Amino acid sequence: MKLIIGIAGASGVIYGIRLLEALKSIHGVETHLILTKTGRMNIKIETNYKVSDVENMADIVHKNTDISASIASGSFKIDAMVVAACAMKTLSAIVHSHADDLLTRAADVTLKEQRRLVLMPRETPMHLGHCKLLYEAAQMGAIIAPPMPSFYNQPKTIDDMINHSVGRILDIVGIDNTLVTRWQGVPQ
Repeated sequence: MKLIIGIAGASGVIYGIRLLEALKSIHGVETHLILTKTGRMNIKIETNYKVSDVENMADIVHKNTDISASIASGSFKIDAMVVAACAMKTLSAIVHSHADDLLTRAADVTLKEQRRLVLMPRETPMHLGHCKLLYEAAQMGAIIAPPMPSFYNQPKTIDDMINHSVGRILDIVGIDNTLVTRWQGVPQ
């Protein structure tokens, strides 16, 4: 399985980082990482990771300026792409096919090839323009998966909430995992 992980400039880069951490331990998954300039900046602001630490979690790291990268072409077979976290600027570029960097080009290719594109928008509150963009992205085939904490699993830490959201993303791309506490129903 080949996955593209894009980390854009929205707050919440930890979701992309945790996804890379989880995928690193799964045999047979090849990860391609794209970091935007503001994604790199947010790694420094929001986490204790160095950008190089995050890059080392991926199998292949692509420069966001490299429009000639393998993943910029539909002939390069991937199984899915996840943008975690997805900035509104990135969402707008994807919806409007404004593929002027590798992340948005790879997303555009993922949609045109009818492969899974999972977007984790991290913005609140949202105005009508944001909501319209999410609607249009969904109409184009993107899966909108904002990192929403669940509470039926009784999270104890922020990590529990992050892991649950990342586990749901792994479910969406077809990777079984133990990060999600599965709902078993209410005991009778």
